[in-house]
Amino acid sequence: MSEPDAPGWWQHGIIYQIYPRSFQDSDGDGVGDLSGIARRLDHLVELGVDAVWLSPIFPSPMADFGYDISDYTGVDPLFGTLDDFDALVRAVHGRDMRLLLDLVPSHTSDQHPWFLDARSGRTADKRDWYIWRDAAPDGGPPNNWLSEFGGPAWTWDEPTGQYYLSIYLPEQPALNWRNPQVRAAMYDVMRFWFDRGVDGFRVDAVAHLAPDDAFRDNPPNPDWQPGMDPAQAVFRIYTRHQDAGFDYVREMRAVADEYPERVLVGEAYGPLEDIIRYYGEALDGFHLPFNFELLAAPWDAGHIADYADTYEAALPDGAWPNWVLGNHDRSRVASRIGPAQARVAALLLLTLRGTPTIYQGDELGLEDTPIPPDAVQDPWERNVPGQGLGRDPVRTPMIWEDAPNCGFTTGAPWLPMPKGANASAQAADPGSMLSLHRRIIALRRAEPALSVGGYERVSAEDGVFTFARAHEGRRLVVSLNMTSKPRPLEVEGRLLLSTRAERTDISDGVLGPNEGVVIEPV
Repeated sequence: MSEPDAPGWWQHGIIYQIYPRSFQDSDGDGVGDLSGIARRLDHLVELGVDAVWLSPIFPSPMADFGYDISDYTGVDPLFGTLDDFDALVRAVHGRDMRLLLDLVPSHTSDQHPWFLDARSGRTADKRDWYIWRDAAPDGGPPNNWLSEFGGPAWTWDEPTGQYYLSIYLPEQPALNWRNPQVRAAMYDVMRFWFDRGVDGFRVDAVAHLAPDDAFRDNPPNPDWQPGMDPAQAVFRIYTRHQDAGFDYVREMRAVADEYPERVLVGEAYGPLEDIIRYYGEALDGFHLPFNFELLAAPWDAGHIADYADTYEAALPDGAWPNWVLGNHDRSRVASRIGPAQARVAALLLLTLRGTPTIYQGDELGLEDTPIPPDAVQDPWERNVPGQGLGRDPVRTPMIWEDAPNCGFTTGAPWLPMPKGANASAQAADPGSMLSLHRRIIALRRAEPALSVGGYERVSAEDGVFTFARAHEGRRLVVSLNMTSKPRPLEVEGRLLLSTRAERTDISDGVLGPNEGVVIEPV
């Protein structure tokens, strides 16, 4: 729980995730693009973040909105051109921020030239770049592996008479990372973008990088029932977090280490012990394997305090923690715990030890947007309709100003616009969610204790989580009332920040309902 000796930018900084389709449209087609992102960068400067992470912008048939890539070294025309990308890199760096891209190494589009070659025949040059199996004796899939989006994880290829592995959609064939040519090609992709100035990657779906090469059936989940996530009908012990995958992550890190100050962030859902392994035994894996606990944890002071202790204790010596409250796949925090507690959650995210990631729109307090059936875009919801698995409600466009379509587009937005106070209005309101984020981040930048300092749990009682951060003898205390009732404030001292903008001192000794504070104790 100590602080790093010489923190890198990714340790003291804050990452902001942009979903490019929904950030800013510059050409009136209703879909966000790279030029639009460049136009809105000052929003991020004023917010105070240090790095921008872009969800995929590569050429894609868009079966899964860019996570089905047909060219790893280009830009989809929907988002612009490589020249637009280079201009964005210059604009981001010119504002003293960093730029991260989404790397999707576990699968390609079925329209990628590699796969087009692979399915051209069983003796094709790139046949072994993907995972092929004969049918089971009954003609069905070779085992019981399930797609993350519902149904078998195998797709029949009629011309060559074999199944190929497709952990997500049939249009997303899985790459065979056990083939060294595949790994070499993907490492060249990393170098291509590093050479263009990219500061790192968020590595998508890394848990599925190297599924079991004996193709053993996953054991059934006895607690699964119809109506639950179909992929959870089995325990995915042979399709996720396999030993070989950790080896390949170390190889990725070696590529990143060829360049100065680059960072790798890993997306891997699963038990904590598996997530911790992605750091590498010698801290030679991901710099930041995503810690997703706050996306689904009970909003309870005791639970979150206990998890923070467990997480800190599990970290390898020298490893740096991280925290996430929202992303493009999960319900927004303001919908999960309510708008009032979302303010407390923002303070928690930005003051716990570790690198925080903010998902676009959470700084505005946006909630999930209802999507009418005829406006659904997400293939997950289309594959399993009516079960609420769709991710469209959290991917709706940003609301910028008092203008048609809130300034996002002059055309018809690709998803319905969300409700709420726009960024311009919130910037002028000292009590808004945006203003709260700006105040917390400014304090975090001014106080090294809140960015790189050590962490100490103080208490977690009666719905209040209190912890301390310390750096070079300066100690600050954060106290979070995770209830809707007033609670005694057990800490005395000078108030540095409250989630209630109007509050100036703590002389009453009360922590208000849904309030969080940062205190310099006496």
